[in-house]
Amino acid sequence: MTTRALPAYTPVLRPDTVLAGCLAATWLIWGSTYLAIKWALVSLPPFFQMGTRFVVAGGLLIIWMRWARRAPWPTLRQWRNAIIVGTLMLGGGMGATAYAEQTVGSGLVVAFVAVIPIMIAALNSLWGVYPSRNEVLGIGVGLAGVLLLTQGAGFSASPKGLLAIAAGTLAWSLGSVLCQRALPLASGGMGFASEMLGGGVVLLVLSVLLGEPATVAANWPFAPKALLAWGYLIVFGSLIAFNAYMLLLDRASPAMASSYTFVNPVIAMLLGVAVEGEVVSQFEWLATGVILSGVVLLMAGRRR
Repeated sequence: MTTRALPAYTPVLRPDTVLAGCLAATWLIWGSTYLAIKWALVSLPPFFQMGTRFVVAGGLLIIWMRWARRAPWPTLRQWRNAIIVGTLMLGGGMGATAYAEQTVGSGLVVAFVAVIPIMIAALNSLWGVYPSRNEVLGIGVGLAGVLLLTQGAGFSASPKGLLAIAAGTLAWSLGSVLCQRALPLASGGMGFASEMLGGGVVLLVLSVLLGEPATVAANWPFAPKALLAWGYLIVFGSLIAFNAYMLLLDRASPAMASSYTFVNPVIAMLLGVAVEGEVVSQFEWLATGVILSGVVLLMAGRRR
């Protein structure tokens, strides 16, 4: 009597498992990257820091996708879309965030970033996706919280920082909506890699135009803390968390994709206070709570 060998068991990740991992990455890792950006600023100016971060991460990912996964190169149209979306989300969104953190605490910056789902909901109306009553209520509450936050000591002391983070959140939101509605990227990791490369090159061009290479040269040799933070941003912030966000945009609802805004402000503000000694007033904590309440109302309206 012969026995037939059983086929080897190959674990398969269920879609809900993948989405749960992506949510965990955007919730937890992204909350810590704002402090890492501030640490890297010790030696690396904002646009140079972000540009090199995304060029390195995008280059590593595109090599992996091409030679390990045999993924096809993006088409010319997909490269064009990647450059446009990368310019908005990375050049405008992440570049402005790093610029703002030069004068504004990392916790307050991410508290302002919590308004992104509200901006995305408003921008979606351009494609005929209009908010419900509850969503409108959430948008109103969230915007009221933003107005309160801008009156706090952290932002009122830095008009340039406030302007930068406001422009950055708008650029990030517009890029997110265009990626979903009008400018599709190449499939999977190849699309994410092309976006990081496109956005990273734009950031480096801005860095040169702003004269940052002279600052980079003056800061050499770089502080070990800044280099460690830069490496953390490449591996965890770009290769893991950013790709997780782009995967959520592709496979999940806008509400789920932007749900990281619930958790990021709390993590970033706690880290800023505990590790960096940043000062957040009770008024600013209150304003952050109002913003998050608006996001909760917005998400609840979308689920219904």
